[in-house]
Amino acid sequence: MRFGTFSYNQVRPWVSERQAFEELLGQIEFTERLGFDDAWFAEHHHSDYGMLASPNLIIAALSRRTERLRFGNLVSVLPLYDPMRLAEECAMLDILTGGRLNVGLGRGVPKDDMKHRLDRETAQARFDEGIEILMRAWTGETFSFSGKAWGYEEISCRPQPLQKPHPPIYYGATAPESAAMVARRGWNLALSRQPLTNCAQAISRYRAERAKHSHLTGNGDAIMVRDIYVADSDEQAWKEAVPELMRFWQLATDNFWRGDALSGDDLKRYTERYAYYPGGLTVERLDEWGTSLIGSAETVIKKARGMIETAKPDSLVGMFQFGGLKHEQVMHSIELFGSKVMPALRA
Repeated sequence: MRFGTFSYNQVRPWVSERQAFEELLGQIEFTERLGFDDAWFAEHHHSDYGMLASPNLIIAALSRRTERLRFGNLVSVLPLYDPMRLAEECAMLDILTGGRLNVGLGRGVPKDDMKHRLDRETAQARFDEGIEILMRAWTGETFSFSGKAWGYEEISCRPQPLQKPHPPIYYGATAPESAAMVARRGWNLALSRQPLTNCAQAISRYRAERAKHSHLTGNGDAIMVRDIYVADSDEQAWKEAVPELMRFWQLATDNFWRGDALSGDDLKRYTERYAYYPGGLTVERLDEWGTSLIGSAETVIKKARGMIETAKPDSLVGMFQFGGLKHEQVMHSIELFGSKVMPALRA
């Protein structure tokens, strides 16, 4: 069983952007000292929802500050990249990290498509062609390509990735039915946000589909992201975490920090647009649907064991920093999880 972090680096109006990035780097370095295995970063653009417009730059910075952690991007928004440039950038990162890079791929969000004046058909073409180009680029061959979105003449990728045939690829799936497609492509499965039952179904379908194809390489990794907040008591954890989870969803909806106070009704309103949250999230459903791990270390151990038994992920990944949580709160939560929860779960 592996453990990781998933970071957005959300805007807090009272914290400078420089300070926010310094705090993020400190949090990730701390997780390596505590024995975490992976660090994942969410790419988002022109919004307070997440300031990691180029997570690969964070990975580059951390490549020299760490020795063991694996790093990944959930996800590289492929329609916004020149695929050959991304192929070369990932190859450089794989070398700089000593072969510790994972590559997450996805289409991104429709809101960003519109801001970049991409219609759905164009964005999909860029994604589909981008996948093909990345795979050819990482073979080291010289090739030409002519598609709807991209075209190259006698081009090759230099440098080449350290990991062969290329760094592990992860796809961020948002529905259980996507799992079979991910398996057939030989990719790894990344699940976030969905209720625990959805994750369990997706992982089961993913592994069943992989078992049908003997030629697939890799281990068929399935990671599951949950909101995690550990405090000295259950009461303190819920008091501190819930308002900031509401803020997370407000930022996800509006893209900008709006208003001072949020309520349970706001949480439901912000999340009911997601098909996997029928009727929307409520404070009670954070526990009921298993989207979050909130409580003392003892409580989180118990809840996490149940989640792992139900969904059977290969890695449990925590979003520890969200909304307006203070750096000190995040560090304490990470410390409790790393020093108390992880050893118990690994045992």
